[in-house]
Amino acid sequence: MPGIETTARFEKDFMSLPPEIRKKVLKVLRLLAENPRHPSLQTKPIQGAKGVYEARIDQPYHMTCQRMPDDVILLRTAGKHDATLKNP
Repeated sequence: MPGIETTARFEKDFMSLPPEIRKKVLKVLRLLAENPRHPSLQTKPIQGAKGVYEARIDQPYHMTCQRMPDDVILLRTAGKHDATLKNP
């Protein structure tokens, strides 16, 4: 099972999310830790950002992450889909 680490940007993004979306992010984190390829995450690589992936929180909200050495997933950003993918 991979470990989870966060960037300061992800933590700031997370705190700015509505409370109901924060709950969904926590569910996504559990799924990522158990199986980063879980179908409900709809994880896929981001074009133009080598090694960075997007995962779905819900319809308008997504997050980005990066697989690091030593089986660690680094959480990078979270927020509305277009804004999040603009600068992953």
